[in-house]
Amino acid sequence: MSQEEVAIEAIKHALKALKKRHLVEEGAHAPAYIALSRPIISQGSEWKEKAENLEMELQQCYKAQSRLSEQLVVEVAESRALKASLQEKETALAEMEKEMTQTRDECSRLKADLEEKVKALELVLGEREELKAQLEQLTIRATNAEAENKKLVDRWMLQKMQDAERLNEANALYEDMIERLKASGLEKLAREQVDGIVRRSEEGAEFFSESTVPSVCKHRINAHEGGCASIMFENSSGRLISGGQDRSIKLWDSTTGSLSQSLFGCLGSVLDLAITHDNRSIIAASSSNNLFVWDVNSGRVRHTLTGHTDKVCAVDVSKVSSRHVVSAAYDRTIKVWDLQKGFCTNTIMFHSNCNALCFSTDGLTICSGHVDGNLRLWDIQTGKLLSEVAAHSLAITSVSLSRNGNVVLTSSRDNSHNLFDIRSLEVCGTFRTTGSRVASNWSRSCISPDDNQIAAGSADGSIYIWSISKGDIVSTLKEHTAPVLCCAWSGLGKPLASTDKNGVVCTWT
Repeated sequence: MSQEEVAIEAIKHALKALKKRHLVEEGAHAPAYIALSRPIISQGSEWKEKAENLEMELQQCYKAQSRLSEQLVVEVAESRALKASLQEKETALAEMEKEMTQTRDECSRLKADLEEKVKALELVLGEREELKAQLEQLTIRATNAEAENKKLVDRWMLQKMQDAERLNEANALYEDMIERLKASGLEKLAREQVDGIVRRSEEGAEFFSESTVPSVCKHRINAHEGGCASIMFENSSGRLISGGQDRSIKLWDSTTGSLSQSLFGCLGSVLDLAITHDNRSIIAASSSNNLFVWDVNSGRVRHTLTGHTDKVCAVDVSKVSSRHVVSAAYDRTIKVWDLQKGFCTNTIMFHSNCNALCFSTDGLTICSGHVDGNLRLWDIQTGKLLSEVAAHSLAITSVSLSRNGNVVLTSSRDNSHNLFDIRSLEVCGTFRTTGSRVASNWSRSCISPDDNQIAAGSADGSIYIWSISKGDIVSTLKEHTAPVLCCAWSGLGKPLASTDKNGVVCTWT
């Protein structure tokens, strides 16, 4: 039983006791009231005094009843306050029970999530163990591959050493043959005779003159702004052609060093040049992915050859016909063009970009030097690879054919220059020296018209001249202040021309 109910019962019991007492007092005083009502004079004062006393007692009873009523009111108010407090506590208890239910539901949900995450973690751990096992297997395979690669490198180095020994033996035999030729007085005849074919001064034949070793800078020309990557001479002429970063082609009189003609219309930097054997058309390989063909007499662009998808870095014209042109670009393609038709007739695709190329003397074969260091020969009609050789350890930057067509000169980023027999692709000579460093991926070297010397520029601005027969440097030319990019020898035997990254062209005699 609650406190409020106990208080109510106590109040009711007190009221009942008070009423009972009042009824008892009324019954006790009833005879007195009756006696008083009788007109008895003798007992008047005595009864009057008793009546007053009883009234006083009655008043005290009423006062006591009033006090009890006040206490009852106070108790009722306290019971109501306790009841309100009890209701608030019951409401709070209900809210707490509701929160407890929600907390239990949340706990159940979290427990389910935890079980799912534990399962996912177990799955991840299983996958980790599988990946770890796979990694161990791959590590073992990589270790085995590395060991096998080391063995292959060792074998390759041994093969290179053997090739070098054979090359040294060939050089020794060659030098011995030259000495014997000198002793017999047949040196001049040997230079003129190539595989039984003697150069003749026939009508229309290309003029030939013995080359001299250059030693003096005759002209220093500020030819192009931003650099000059390619120069060449007209066939059987001393007129020099240069192409530069300023998108122009310029023709120079090498005797006076004066500018004789300028050709415009190229949309990019000129990276390589070629000229037809009749000197009527000049072809430029451009960084704009195109080739441009100018008519020299009119000075106008005759053809724009499109088809490459990256910069065109090399171009050459057939030595048999002025009709066929071959080009190489950094889209891993070599294209053959017909100038009469003005479009591509054949496309050769290969995995390694070609930096330099040239036609063979019969116009049926293309010699190409690639970024992977290999020299390759292609059939121009079918586009098939005829043969290849690992010419250098780094990218080939230049490919030049000798005048007799039997030897091809290659230069490379490994700072060496090699001569190859075009028929067998065997090395005929290697030329290098301390300080000679190839300046770029398109640095061009050249062979003298009499096939006795080679010239190559260096990153220090020097030009080195080697004797092919002796294998020694016969001249070092110093005039350039920037890396030399290209060397070209006049078909008349002199002068030699060179150009650098600052666009300066020098002629040497």
